[in-house]
Amino acid sequence: MNADKFRGLGVAMITPFLPDGSIDFPALTRLTSYLIEGGVNYLVVQGTTGESPVLTKEEKNAVLTCVAKANAKRVPVVYGVGGNNTLAVAESLKSLDTSIVDGILSVSPYYNKPTQEGIYQHYKMLAEATPLPIILYNVPGRTSSNVLPDTTLRLAKDFKNIVAVKEASGNMEQIMDIINRKPENFLVISGDDGITLPVIAAGGDGVISVIGNAFPHVFSAMVKAALADDMDEARRLHYILFPVVPLLFVEGNPGGIKEATAHLGLTTNKLRLPLVNVSEATRSKIIALTSNIYKALPYDLIKK
Repeated sequence: MNADKFRGLGVAMITPFLPDGSIDFPALTRLTSYLIEGGVNYLVVQGTTGESPVLTKEEKNAVLTCVAKANAKRVPVVYGVGGNNTLAVAESLKSLDTSIVDGILSVSPYYNKPTQEGIYQHYKMLAEATPLPIILYNVPGRTSSNVLPDTTLRLAKDFKNIVAVKEASGNMEQIMDIINRKPENFLVISGDDGITLPVIAAGGDGVISVIGNAFPHVFSAMVKAALADDMDEARRLHYILFPVVPLLFVEGNPGGIKEATAHLGLTTNKLRLPLVNVSEATRSKIIALTSNIYKALPYDLIKK
């Protein structure tokens, strides 16, 4: 199964809310076009950054439908379908409208803390429940369990529709171990914006990004340059964004990135509980850095 369409920059889209907490579909439509025009390679709908835990099933379907309509097949769409109830996740995959989804991002089971064999059997059932390509998602900081390289590689070799892993362990040694031993067409995708450049330099295939919601023009150019082995240009662009990356996560995600998109006029900074807005001190720093990055037109920033 060809996974090339998931190479490059994927953006884990935020879910814009109106001040009353309902979904802001016009803003979601604007954001979709902004990302595509900014050069992203694919869109990721209803990942962690989209506040998926606090949306109903009906709301998630409405968000997916809205993005698919605005996208109009311009780029692939990956949909987040995960959980710690394997049977329920498998049933969700079976009922999914595959005509508007190009791939699945599925987080490793959280809270239950399964063994490596449990993780393998979980993904085995998911792979057998859908014909769509699946991107594994390893994020130990949220799930409290690490998908070890041997488990990732076993899944990659055993199931043709498990085509990639989003590695958000932050462990470069682990990431490089997977890259070194993976099947030829299996993709290793960074799950952390700040280490995207070193992951690609080590042989990785791109990133599923948070910061790309606000800065797709610069970040897509950086990823493209890195994948083309133009490391001088990739480093230049990397360090344009480097100062703002930690600020976007210091008080949680997506609180930080929503301050940046709100400042750019793309969305409000509204979150749903239990998430709350970042502090005024963090907000002020994010706004200042966002203004500095966009003091020129985005397209001008990526020119030498």
